[in-house]
Order: sequence, then C-alpha cells, then structure tokens
Amino acid sequence: MKNSIMPWVKISIKNCPWMPLVWSVVLLAVGCDPKKAVDPAENKAFALSDTMLKSIKLDTVAVRPVNGTLNLNGKIVADENRLVEIFPIVGGNVVEVDAELGDYVKKNQTLATIKSGEVAEYDRQLIEAQSDVLVAQKNLSVKQDLYDSKLSSDRELVAAQKELEKAEAALRRITETFSIYNFNKKSEYSLKAPINGFVIYKNLTRDMTLPAGHTESVFTVAELDEVWAIADVYESDISRIREGMDVCVTTLSYPGDLIRGKIDKIFSVLDPETKTMKVRIRIPNPQFKLKPQMLATIKATYHEDKSMTAVPSSAIIFDNSRQFVMIFKDRFNIDTREVEVYKTDEDITWITQGVKPGEVVISHNQLFIYDALND
Repeated sequence: MKNSIMPWVKISIKNCPWMPLVWSVVLLAVGCDPKKAVDPAENKAFALSDTMLKSIKLDTVAVRPVNGTLNLNGKIVADENRLVEIFPIVGGNVVEVDAELGDYVKKNQTLATIKSGEVAEYDRQLIEAQSDVLVAQKNLSVKQDLYDSKLSSDRELVAAQKELEKAEAALRRITETFSIYNFNKKSEYSLKAPINGFVIYKNLTRDMTLPAGHTESVFTVAELDEVWAIADVYESDISRIREGMDVCVTTLSYPGDLIRGKIDKIFSVLDPETKTMKVRIRIPNPQFKLKPQMLATIKATYHEDKSMTAVPSSAIIFDNSRQFVMIFKDRFNIDTREVEVYKTDEDITWITQGVKPGEVVISHNQLFIYDALND
C-alpha cells in the first residue's frame, strides 16, 4: 500500500516509529484540498502550454466545392487591335532613323526619312499639275474676254471652264498624295507614327536601301496600356477550359505580382506543331510594367460538379507515406487522425475519409504536437 500511495518513499515504517504521524498529515492535507484532487491537468499525460496554445492555428472542417487548377505556359503580347505595322510605300535610301526599338513615340512623330526617286517623280507631277492649272486659268480668262466681246461661243467658254476644273482636280490629287504619304519637295519621304505607343519592332537602319515594292513592315508601334497574355492549353485539358474562367498570371520579371483576370477568348484551333490550343487573357497595364514577349505562367481555376469535406492544406502531415491531421478538442484532448486525400489544390485539401464537418484541426505548428504525441 505504501508503494501505491507514494512510490518515491523509501523509508521503512518499522524503522521509523514517527512515520504513521507523517502519513496522517499527508492524507489530511490531500483530503482537505479538493481543488488538488480534481485538477484535470494532473490526470493528463499531455497538455498544451499557454505559449504553444497561442502559437497554433485552428480551422474548422467544412464541406466545400471541389476546384482544380491548370498550370499553363504562355507569354505577354501586344493587343493586336491596338498596334500598327508601318510599311514604306516607296523604295529609296534611308537617310535618317529617328526612333529605336522600345522608344515611346507620339502620333505624327517622324520615325525615319527616305530619299526616293519615286518621290522625285511625284514632285515632277506636282509641278506639272500646278503649271496645268495656271495655263487653264489663263485660257479661261482669254475665252471669257472673247465671249464678252461676242468673239467666242458658249461652247468654247464651257470647254475652257472644264479644262480648268480638270487641272485643279489633278493638282488636288497630287497635293493630297504628298500630304497623306508625307512627301516633301526634296524628294524625301517621312515615315511617321500613326498612333501614340511604343516601338515594338524595327527593321530599318541608316543608309539602308529599300527596293521598290518593299512588302515587309519596317516599324510596329503598339499601345501597351493594355496587353494580352496568350496561354497554351494541352489537348488533355481542353475540356476544362471555359470563357470567363478565373486565372492568375505571374511573370519571371515580377514573380511576387499576382495578376488576376479572366479568359476572354478561346482560339478553337490547335497549333499543328505544339498540338496546343491558345486562350487569351486581357490585362490592364497602366504602368507599362508588362512587356511583349515576357514569359508568363497562368493558373486557371476550374470547378468540379461536387462538394467534399475539406481542410486547409497546411493541416496535412505526411509521415511514412501516410497522411494525418491533428484533431483539436481542448488543450488536454488532441487526437492524431489518419485521412485519405482526394486531391489538393494550393490552399485546400479535400478528404474522402478520416474527418467530419464541424471538427477542428490544427493548421499551424501541428507537427510539434504530432511528434510529441507519436514518438
């Protein structure tokens, strides 16, 4: 009996005649302290300290719709509806280049100047048209004087008026050509920016000779305050893609910036080389941080037609190829529970077996508790 009451007492009662008095005092003290007799902390093998209790995070098990994420590769491109390719309409020698790749240019700003024999021909036509107008005006004046003197017929006067109108029309046409194509009287042709934007393509250098009938663009100017992210979707994932899907775009240049948007167009054809389908996401870019040809990662969220029991992914403990959660009831009652995982999608894990809705799991610092309870 002495060992069941106080196993650490090694002194024999036989050798200590005063020991019965000591036992009486101890039993009386215990009997007179009801709080000490019922304190649950002394009856538990494990209890969370106040410090540990403050450091953990608790989450309630709930039923949630099952979602998934598709990780797509893509790149940033300019909005095709907000860019302009610039083609030279004449051949000639490039005498000046005033814009470089990446420059911001304003509408009607000169990008390059070309000296051209074709412009010289237009210049000759302009001089001829101006001369024809002067001749027609003089001829009409003479015919008008003759008509007033009754020396010319109505028919001759009308013919002179028609000749003047014809000459003036030819002059207007050639003058408008000079204006539209930015010709000048030095046989030079100026390439000008048609819109405000950035030069995203340039294929022109000083002293370069452009052949007549050149069919390739020499500049591309694009507005970049809104850009596109073009993502590639593999055939196996096409069935999950829908217009309006929520996506999150990140780039290598700004890995911490999460750009949220929606798929606004699905290009319903496959690339014959990559066997992928392209989708488009419009992205506002007011500070011009995103540049064309930047690599991008696009995460598209899709929804399955069911709901399941779910816990935070951070609550899952992996040990010996098995998965566990820590069920919290109170600081003295914490259970280790094995679970079967259906799927994990970033912050949420869906469970098929092991927990029930309404139970509370530890989702932060639970590994310390797991080790303490299961070592």
